[in-house]
Amino acid sequence: MHSVAANGAMIPSLGVGTWTLKGELCTEIVSHALSVGYRHIDTASIYRNEADVGAGLRASGIPRDDVFVTTKVWWTDIRAGDLERSAETSLKRLGLDRVDLLMIHWPNPQIPLEGSIRALNAVKRSGLARHIGVSNFPTALLAQALSLSDAPLVANQVEYHPYLDQSKILSACRGAGMAMVSYCPLYRGGGLFEEQAIGSAASRHGKSPGQVVLRWHIQQQGVVAIPRTTKRERLEENMAIFDFALSENEMSAISALSRQGSRICNDSFAPEWDAA
Repeated sequence: MHSVAANGAMIPSLGVGTWTLKGELCTEIVSHALSVGYRHIDTASIYRNEADVGAGLRASGIPRDDVFVTTKVWWTDIRAGDLERSAETSLKRLGLDRVDLLMIHWPNPQIPLEGSIRALNAVKRSGLARHIGVSNFPTALLAQALSLSDAPLVANQVEYHPYLDQSKILSACRGAGMAMVSYCPLYRGGGLFEEQAIGSAASRHGKSPGQVVLRWHIQQQGVVAIPRTTKRERLEENMAIFDFALSENEMSAISALSRQGSRICNDSFAPEWDAA
């Protein structure tokens, strides 16, 4: 498994997103993913599936230290005190004594960032998280978070796919030595897989459109992708992206699909995004 080096962390460049997965299905997907070679699992307090994820980790039989586990603190719980309690509760549910990466899931304009970042650092110092990071932070907020943090921030998890230009935040992450982790990396299908730039690359390489899009992600410096799936067979397909490479022209043609406004996750509490 290829990894991205990010401020002392080695983050496997392909992970399993578990948003919306629950119960036995979640446990089975996590366990099967690990059995076919994944070493990176992403969850969050708000997904309400941490116990199921933990059960999947244990069922897989893969040694704990071989798996990079991320969880996230929901935006209403990022006050100092609340954040530490959320982290401790997540660990209890997961059945782990630490996570590899703890993130602030979304910024909260009602809660001063200074206290949240201080609390995140406290969780790292106490050993409950090996590394810390943020999610859904546009460039201005990311710069603020970086300036407030004593420990290095290793990743910013954001929505990213060929329809969404994230060059500003990617450049900021690279400049800070951080990884950028792509959620919704496949744009949840839609018309993306029908795009000529993707279809023609898929034909040339004998790969599926999904494999081409995931390859496009991990071929970019510092980018990690965490596709979610409910199908066991899709896990194996998604993993089979390390035996080919897209040409510069293919990469550029896929990147050229980015268009303003094709954002899937834009909740009412979202921050002001960087202009495309």
